Parts: sequence; C-alpha cells; structure tokens
Amino acid sequence: MYTSATKSFSYHPPASAHNAEHILVKPNLGYPVAAPVTVSMGILSQVLQALRQASPTAKISIVEGVCSPVSLHDIASKNGLYALLDEGMELLDADTLPLIEYPNLSPTPMRFKTMWAPALLQQVDCRITVGAFKRTMLKNQPLISASLKNLYGLFPRSKYHARSLNSRGQLHQPSVPKILQDVYFSIGHLFDGAVVDADLRFISPDWKPDRGKTIEFGKIFAGTDPIAVDRAACVAAEEAIPDYLDAIDKLRQQSK
Repeated sequence: MYTSATKSFSYHPPASAHNAEHILVKPNLGYPVAAPVTVSMGILSQVLQALRQASPTAKISIVEGVCSPVSLHDIASKNGLYALLDEGMELLDADTLPLIEYPNLSPTPMRFKTMWAPALLQQVDCRITVGAFKRTMLKNQPLISASLKNLYGLFPRSKYHARSLNSRGQLHQPSVPKILQDVYFSIGHLFDGAVVDADLRFISPDWKPDRGKTIEFGKIFAGTDPIAVDRAACVAAEEAIPDYLDAIDKLRQQSK
C-alpha cells in the first residue's frame, strides 16, 4: 500500500500483472462527466502504461458498466479514453458480457448468497480496480465511494435494476454499506490491485454521485488490497472510516 502526490504518481502493478496474458481493468467511468465524478484520464493512463510495461504482449480489457442513459462508448469518447488505448487494449461494456454466478464467500451474507457478474473476471490473470474518491449522502449517512464501490459497475443492470433501468437499485437494499460486504466476498476478493484517484475529491450534498463540489487534494492511493487502499484514502482525507470496511476486515479474520 502506498500513497503518492499526483504529480509524482507512478503505478506499481501487482505480481500477477507481470508477464500476464490477459489483464482486466475496471475504471470508474459510469457517468458522462469528467474527474472527479469519474477517474481522471491522466491517472488511468499511468495505470495502463505501467501494466503494458509489466506485460508487453498482454490483452488488456477495460471493463465498465454505466449508471446513465449515455452509452459507455459515448462516455469514453467524451472523456478521451480511446486516445489512451494501444492495439492490445479494448473497451468492453459489462452489461453486454456473458455472466456467471459468483458465490458469496462471506460467513454471513447480507442479502445475496451468489452474485451475477461477467465470467471474464474468472478468465483473466490480473484484475485492477481504479476508482475515484467520492462522498455522497445516502439515507442521511455519508457514503464513501472508492475502489470497492467502483465494482458496482460490473453487475448487470438487467438483473439488479429497480425502478430505473439505468441504475442498479437492488444493490441499494437494505443499504449500500451492507451490499458492499456481499460485493467484496463475491468478486472484490478476486482483485489483485486497487487505485484510488483522490487528486480531486468529490463531495455531494445528497445521493447524486454526479453533482457536487470539487476539493483539490492531490493524492493517489494504490496497493494490492482494495480494502486497505480505501481505508488509507479515508484516513488521509480525514473521513470517518466506513462501517463496511471494518465489517469486511472482521469477516476476513473470521474466514482465516
């Protein structure tokens, strides 16, 4: 786990990325808005370049599922993602990929005993989540979104939508902090690396994750454990440690 000033950030890929055949990168690109609502192209570029250096011939799949009526292609075009891709990199819409059920390995599942997500997660050699650091308000409680919450975009809206077909409303019941425990123990534990882009912090006065104010912070957090990376970001930003991080750490100890 390491923290870097944005200007000097250099990504160090996990061991599984070196000489890998296939790498999956999950960036926060769910909305047609630039950083800090989504991850900055500068930080994502650093991650992709480092992965390419670690594995010159790897296929690198950038996978996201949007939270908006705007298509992933249009969001990627607007934000400048395509300019970052080399011939061995591809952008994939998570909502279009073949799915499988992943078992929830938690000793005490919150809601889902299994969760549907792309089969591709099982087929790659390395998985990296690249999240933006955001705080919203949900049910009058602050919700921190970073590298773990970023994984919501991998779950198909066809199975997890509620009233709005553009979002994943079922993953908000009984609460996002509780469902994040299921997310970690179904697919989050598979991730080999995490990056949290906190160059600009995003603070929303309500639940809307694409409308709020921006605070310059100038830090990037990275490591091999999404929970540890998210915790470090919260400590540095002087945000209260989310209950779901403590709950996951406690459950991980029980599972050993």
